[in-house]
Amino acid sequence: MAFFSGNKQADDQDETAKNIFQFELVQKNILITGSNGQLGSEIKRISVNHEDNFKFFFTDVNELDITNREAVEYYLKENNIKYIVNCAAYTAVDKAEDDMDLCYKINRDAVANLGIAAANNGAEVIHVSTDYVFDGMASSPYKETDTTNPQSVYGQSKREGEKILLETCPQSVIIRTAWLYSIFGNNFVKTMMKYGKERNELNVVADQIGTPTNAADLAHTIIKILDFSEAHRFEAGIYHYSNEGVTSWYDFTIAIHKYTGISCKVNPITTNQYPTKAKRPQYSVLDKAKIKSVFNLSIPNWEDSLNICITELLS
Repeated sequence: MAFFSGNKQADDQDETAKNIFQFELVQKNILITGSNGQLGSEIKRISVNHEDNFKFFFTDVNELDITNREAVEYYLKENNIKYIVNCAAYTAVDKAEDDMDLCYKINRDAVANLGIAAANNGAEVIHVSTDYVFDGMASSPYKETDTTNPQSVYGQSKREGEKILLETCPQSVIIRTAWLYSIFGNNFVKTMMKYGKERNELNVVADQIGTPTNAADLAHTIIKILDFSEAHRFEAGIYHYSNEGVTSWYDFTIAIHKYTGISCKVNPITTNQYPTKAKRPQYSVLDKAKIKSVFNLSIPNWEDSLNICITELLS
């Protein structure tokens, strides 16, 4: 709204008001890496509702090779990137035990490239990490300040990625999450639905405890953090995020079959009865108090979010 007056002070006020209004309308450029994965795909799906404030640049390896430092630096400069949301990761946990070089290249070295380029260009980073940075020997939910002790190549590479990001770009948010699933990509929910329909009986580990996380909920949380950063300030640091509640892989499977109407028999087994190349955390429940407090979040229960995901998958 313009101020029409006959004095300079009012005209100056009018100009100031217009500048503030124009500043608020400027879109901030957001780089999403790993955009073809579960989380990147979920962010892409909801991004259309946030295009007034943000312009999203969705990339995967074909659009931007984040293991190439020069390419990352050029991309940030060329597109005036304000925030990087790094959803890219090497997540083949067992394969990583033999494919260590590639795992570290993506989970550590590429993260360093993003951190260095962000620091050089005044950008801020939101990076997704994992519960695998812990050894799984706790008996109460892990806090951000708890000692890390990864037991697998995957977990070690992700922890190294956290460290190098905070060294190269202290203005970063690291979100550790766990048991991620989605309507996109391959994941435990889809696998148990498939096997439950194909087989009469399944054996599922019952002594590994954690919390499933719907990638859609994490995507919404990341957007809320971006909104918060624009409205207030960028709250750098490590945060934990998963859905609320606690379960086992066995009980998770029972819930998946319940919501899909599958009648396959599911037998609880121990970790020792299902050996894997990489060691999994026995307990990986995450304490979400910090992220809820800082960003004023309400986090859905895992069963409610699972039901929503399966309803989408079946529709």
